[in-house]
Amino acid sequence: MQAAVARPPLLRWLRSILPGATEHRSGGAGGPGGVPAINQLYHARRLRLVRLAVLMVDDLGTAEDIVQDVFAALHRRHGPELRTLADPDAYLTTGVLNAARSALRRRRTARAYVPPPAGTAPAAEDEALLGEQDREVLSALRELTVRQRQVVVLRYWSELSEREIAEALHISPGTVKSTASRALTILRGLLGGHR
Repeated sequence: MQAAVARPPLLRWLRSILPGATEHRSGGAGGPGGVPAINQLYHARRLRLVRLAVLMVDDLGTAEDIVQDVFAALHRRHGPELRTLADPDAYLTTGVLNAARSALRRRRTARAYVPPPAGTAPAAEDEALLGEQDREVLSALRELTVRQRQVVVLRYWSELSEREIAEALHISPGTVKSTASRALTILRGLLGGHR
């Protein structure tokens, strides 16, 4: 009972945000077999589909874009007369729901994205104390993947064994060996004759 009481205010609100929003039903058959042509279908169903999309994405502009995209896809796929489509209304409703879900996924992904923290720049005196070869090595290390850089630093700077590196990084000793080998090949290519 309570849901029936809550429904009219929602419909009034939807009609208030969609100027001229009145429910249209296609009265005539526009295409063969009673299927309306796409322009008739657009005029008859667009507002209802926009309302549906607004309920899904809670944004009128996005909802209108979704409906436009679904109608454009319908036209590309079936042409203006819709002769090959048995139930265009079901096609449109499904298309709007799927597009709204995709928009919500993109929105959720965008909100969840946290940009990586800005790298800490070395102090000016640290840069001044480095020689040209040291700067080249550090630059080459930045070209490695995170895992490769970890393995190289732990092996050649911290002087850990393959077993110790494997335990520290929670990988197998074989992975340590192959990662180190690939990293060294990349570093040799980047550094050329310098060592």
